[in-house]
Amino acid sequence: VEELSNHSVLCIDEFELDDPGDTMLVSRLLTELSARGVSIVATSNTLPGQLGEGRFAAQDFLREIKKLAAVFETIRVDGPDYRHRDLPPAPDPISSEDLLDRADAVAGATLDDFDELCAHLSTLHPSRYGKLVEGVPAVFLNGVHPAHDQSVALRLVVLADRLYDASIPVTVAGAKLDEIFTAEMLAGGYRKKYLRATSRLLALSRFETAAS
Repeated sequence: VEELSNHSVLCIDEFELDDPGDTMLVSRLLTELSARGVSIVATSNTLPGQLGEGRFAAQDFLREIKKLAAVFETIRVDGPDYRHRDLPPAPDPISSEDLLDRADAVAGATLDDFDELCAHLSTLHPSRYGKLVEGVPAVFLNGVHPAHDQSVALRLVVLADRLYDASIPVTVAGAKLDEIFTAEMLAGGYRKKYLRATSRLLALSRFETAAS
């Protein structure tokens, strides 16, 4: 609070609440900053009063969530995902042999087995995923398949965000990128996270196609 109160505006992208701890911390932080005159601007796929819905027992934290919602004036921006506007469908996965050939043709590219990558991600804190892809010109993934474990899926969401931030092309063999997150996951509380990650991965796969 002391450090951020020195600023006139605090901007937060992709604002969400994933657990009770986040809710308590962020509720106090933003209400105290607001009381000190700091303007707060946030983007989110969830309306303020619905934060945390479907992810934890949000009804037990309604006081904190309502306090957070009171900080904001909501401006809705409806419409299709801009990453899909006037673009063809994502390319189908290629064969493992073609994947290897393409990876060999890009100096410094990574070529990983999907399951091995997921296992490696579990050994790293998500805050380190950005360092993991730093300087990588292209990512090639073999054996892609639906992730049935939610902890694995949420790690892939963070990885997708870091790849998208760095505009790193993604090419896969196996299942399509829009099949990584199962129908059950897309019906749950993290639906918007998974849809955003899928959208970003598809954009990166199109970027690779356009570049090649």
